[in-house]
Amino acid sequence: MDGCRGACEIWLSAFRGREVLYPGPFGEITAGSDKQFPVDFSHVNIQGYAVGARGLPEGVEGSPDTALFSEVNTETEYGWDQKIPMRLPIFTGALGSTEIARANWEHFAIGAAIAGITLVCGENVGGIDPGLVLDMNGKITRSPELDRRIEVYRRFHEGYGEILVQMNVEDTRLGTAEYVSSKHNLETIELKWGQGAKCIGGEIKVRDIERARELKRRGYIVLPDPTLSETEKAYAAGSLKEFERHSRLGFVSKEGFLEEIDRLREIGFKRITLKTGAYSAQELAMAMRFGSEAKIDLLTIDGAGGGTGMSPWPMMNEWGIPTFYLQSLAHQYAKLMTWKGMRVPDLAIGGGFGDEANVFKSLAMGAPYVKAVCMGRALMIPGFVGKNIGKWLEAGDLPKGVAKYGSTIPEIFVTFEELREKHGERLDEIPLGAVGIYTYAQRFRTGLQQLMAGSRNFSLKTVSRNDVFALTEEAAKVSGLPYVMEAYGDRALSILLD
Repeated sequence: MDGCRGACEIWLSAFRGREVLYPGPFGEITAGSDKQFPVDFSHVNIQGYAVGARGLPEGVEGSPDTALFSEVNTETEYGWDQKIPMRLPIFTGALGSTEIARANWEHFAIGAAIAGITLVCGENVGGIDPGLVLDMNGKITRSPELDRRIEVYRRFHEGYGEILVQMNVEDTRLGTAEYVSSKHNLETIELKWGQGAKCIGGEIKVRDIERARELKRRGYIVLPDPTLSETEKAYAAGSLKEFERHSRLGFVSKEGFLEEIDRLREIGFKRITLKTGAYSAQELAMAMRFGSEAKIDLLTIDGAGGGTGMSPWPMMNEWGIPTFYLQSLAHQYAKLMTWKGMRVPDLAIGGGFGDEANVFKSLAMGAPYVKAVCMGRALMIPGFVGKNIGKWLEAGDLPKGVAKYGSTIPEIFVTFEELREKHGERLDEIPLGAVGIYTYAQRFRTGLQQLMAGSRNFSLKTVSRNDVFALTEEAAKVSGLPYVMEAYGDRALSILLD
């Protein structure tokens, strides 16, 4: 109505313009699509059985005394030749140049390390580092922020999982791979084609015009252009309050990709991974086929519906192939590649996962190719919670939902004594956000053990597509899984009629 004083999206766009495209406030939020897709993982259920026990240790026969859910092995591994073990089949989304990743890094990194999972340090971390030093050729010679990120994870690394640094166009131009290899001897590097939440390069916001100019000088796209006189005037007047820093679009070719893989191996990397987004079926096939020829160690396929620190809302909701459909295509292509005699790289799936039940479904749907699931917000939220509990305790302002469990850290965190026993005096070096992530990981592990035991899988290696079924005929058609009324139908009839 004329005269409306509300705050709908178009209303706000009338005077704040492009700012409304992005989740906010920047640096304090992680967001994801809320679009309801026609078919998703809720259209799949997990099979349960009353007989059998697959994946028990060699020589152990299944019985009520040996097939205990608490003994289920939830470990996985990935890699072409040199495998990386993880205690759980999950790892973090790429935590890159957004402010929320920087400000919470110790919580996220130490939490991942003590949980025994891989941590991905995302794109542009070196490129936006205020302490960045470049040589005369524009290559990194010093990046305190990259150094900090790697060193924090390594302080508590226990041999499970790894830290890998992700590279986009700007990272490659700045020599990020050469820097982390020579200074930190990193063994794994990740190339990025895209992600599920957006089909353009990574972006952040900066609020200082001098900082915006600095990033433009480093080769980034900065909007509005901080060097224009009209931009300077708007900033001085106070109407322009923030700038967007964008990365460039990549252009993929088979020759260029294979050449880059060779270059990275010559630098010294033992493992190379690739992350691709919710692009068309063509790009998915390219990633899988090129990855096979390059013998990459992990291909992460990130579907639409996933989250981010700053992807445009319209893009999060309206672009790309949703995770369920994308994983179904990936399985079709993997089978075809196997039939053609090609080895499929180890796969990981990402995009909207938040609990162990849907992770199990993804692992089963993708068996034997999918080894893990990439989780962004679901692993960040426990870090926020743990950190904030520390702040609330310090301020004497515990919310009722926390205070009902106690008023001290050992009372509130159910795994605190377990961590004290394991880490001793070093427990003081573990921030509460990391304790939160570890505690969530323990709940995830127990829940996954229960689901696996119910499907009579005592190792992830025995999980198969037989362990899930489609609840709707459309989900069956998309995924290739059996429809609920047909799954194990032949066996049932043989029991009844033979």
